[in-house]
Amino acid sequence: MSLAIVRPDEWNFPLFLHVLGAMTFVAVLAVVAVLLVLAARGGDRPATLRFAFRTLLYAGIPSYLVFRVGAEWIADKEGLADSDDAWIAIGYMVSDLGLLLLIIAMVLVGMASRRARREPPTGERLVRPATAITLLLIVAYAVALWAMATKPV
Repeated sequence: MSLAIVRPDEWNFPLFLHVLGAMTFVAVLAVVAVLLVLAARGGDRPATLRFAFRTLLYAGIPSYLVFRVGAEWIADKEGLADSDDAWIAIGYMVSDLGLLLLIIAMVLVGMASRRARREPPTGERLVRPATAITLLLIVAYAVALWAMATKPV
């Protein structure tokens, strides 16, 4: 384990990419959660769902890739690629499962958006699970943040 004070300078950029990507990804999930709640309550459902889908597609996937590439890069730089520390295992588990849940949520939102465009009152049954998955992802990444910050053994 290393302290931030004695971290070599060549570790700064990969760590910055990891943290920036993770923060952006969680912010995207928060925006999508708000959009899905708004869509579930009515209003301009087709436009809201289309915006939620595009947000996941154009901001969610790239920010996920940035934080995962940054994570792998910094783990390699620090020599933690084969580590069995709990905080690293939590991070990998949450991010791997998070990608699967992100894809499921994106498919649900995309299908709800298409259905809402064709027949405005439909698509509600797909919005609720997508909202639940998005909120679950936010909670899971909060747990991962806790693990990264406290580094439990």
